[in-house]
Amino acid sequence: MPENLPLDVIIDLRNCNIWQQDHLVLSNVNFSVRKGEFIYLVGKVGSGKTSLIKTINAQLPLRDGVGIVAGFDLLKIRNSEIPFLRRKLGIVFQDFQLLTDRSVNENLEFVLKATGWKNKNEIGTRIADVLEKVGLGLKGYKMPHQLSGGEQQRVVIGRALLNDPDIILADEPTGNLDPETSEGIIRLLKDISSTGRAVMVATHNYTILKKFPSKTFKCENDRIIEVMQDEEIELETL
Repeated sequence: MPENLPLDVIIDLRNCNIWQQDHLVLSNVNFSVRKGEFIYLVGKVGSGKTSLIKTINAQLPLRDGVGIVAGFDLLKIRNSEIPFLRRKLGIVFQDFQLLTDRSVNENLEFVLKATGWKNKNEIGTRIADVLEKVGLGLKGYKMPHQLSGGEQQRVVIGRALLNDPDIILADEPTGNLDPETSEGIIRLLKDISSTGRAVMVATHNYTILKKFPSKTFKCENDRIIEVMQDEEIELETL
């Protein structure tokens, strides 16, 4: 780990090139996120947002530069270490990816058992805790199809919180939701960041950015740049 890296920096990429197979998606990436920070990642479709997220969670290998995520060196990480990195990351998808043949509780239990939880009482307590956090304390018995889109996304956020991650990566978390529901999801993610977790939201929802302003990075022309708060973000065409 770089000696001059502040203790509260949880994601640190320096002079990194982001590749999708043989295609260079982003070049010379310098990007850092601190604990408890809420940031937006914006850009047109194909600009590199998802590739950056996949690099952070080691789904795409980092080939050059310096990349430190939750204490793991992305350049040197072994395949056997990747599951331990991912336990420090909570992933929120646009399309939910819930198991449709089992209840909310069973969806969450499946994830906990897959990540090494064995004690039945501890599993039940943890599930109840995260469902309470996301406002679904009484919905654990329901099947995914019995929930609204917003409720399903709250389950996904609860699933991301199960192993008490340091970082939440949310890739277009409001993409399939109506405006009012989208606002509720962003408020929930902002509340989560206030507990000390870093939250990174990839989005092209211009309304959300205007209503809930925060530090914003833009992927454009193979680069990632920070957009200053007093700048107008031109996102209408995203």
